Amino acid sequence: MQKINGGIAILAIESSCDETSASICVDGRILSNLIATQKIHEQYGGVVPELASRAHMQNIVPVVDGAIQKAGYALHAIDAIAFTRSPGLIGSLLVGSQFAKSLALALNKPLIAVQHMQAHVLSNLIDDPKPSFPFLCLTVSGGHTQIVLCKSPLQMEVIGETIDDAAGEAFDKSAKLLGLPYPGGPLIDKYAKDGDPERFSFPEPQIPGLNFSFSGVKTAILYFLQNAGKSYVFKETFLATEAERKSFVDNNLADICASIQARIISILLNKLKRAAVTTGVKNICLAGGVSANSGLRKAFKEVGEKQRWATFIPAFEYCTDNAAMIAITGYYKYLAKDFADLSVTANARAEW
Repeated sequence: MQKINGGIAILAIESSCDETSASICVDGRILSNLIATQKIHEQYGGVVPELASRAHMQNIVPVVDGAIQKAGYALHAIDAIAFTRSPGLIGSLLVGSQFAKSLALALNKPLIAVQHMQAHVLSNLIDDPKPSFPFLCLTVSGGHTQIVLCKSPLQMEVIGETIDDAAGEAFDKSAKLLGLPYPGGPLIDKYAKDGDPERFSFPEPQIPGLNFSFSGVKTAILYFLQNAGKSYVFKETFLATEAERKSFVDNNLADICASIQARIISILLNKLKRAAVTTGVKNICLAGGVSANSGLRKAFKEVGEKQRWATFIPAFEYCTDNAAMIAITGYYKYLAKDFADLSVTANARAEW
């Protein structure tokens, strides 16, 4: 293992939620991107923070070592250590941040603190073709839904965001109402492929400006299922028995999933179209865990063609939480000499 001549090598660590990931990036090129996914949360129907942080402690050494080995890079040849500082589960963030700080201290290397949501945006700069600046990025994940105006790798502005639930939550909570196992978002996408997206209609929230809201449509889905499709508004007495509700879901699962997915996607893309008109920007990107949704990717490309946008979507492995996006962000921060000292602390909240 040896250093590539003249290359700027970044070792990146991501531990914001329930995936432990490490990546090696040299001059903006990803050499390795290893991800350890935690299966223990499936039995609880969601991520349990304490279990997540314990799993990170078990996974971080083998994952980092594996990323170094796969890249064929000597640890002492690394130029800087990048890590996710915020946002995320504080226990999970602490495991990654303390490991990164200890490694930077031991190797006497610069430390780079990365904002997780900014890294999702810059995941569009990993592969070619890359968007030119300025570009808009619709960032959609389990905890965040944002429209970001990106003027340079380190100059970003949130111009629209959710005022309540995120799109990923709407997918997962709808799946839970349908009785699907966690994580349910990918299952809605799977069943939607065989369904009719126009079979059932859910309301689209009329939120002014570029902000999103998903709590209303999620509530409408709840009442729709409780009433076995007879109504999506609250009723003092349900219009269906438990047996009728179960039968309705079993017999119409694909169409229900397709209709739910279609409404969530329309909410996202209608706001994105408004943002493009407002800013005049034609380079449009997609990012975040929900950008792996096949229905969203397809609809995004179709809208892009109609609107004459230049559209960009990261490869699937860079959509969900991963260290490659931390590495590419760390690379640009290294070029700008934007380093952190050892007093830097993890933060559960997003700070822009």
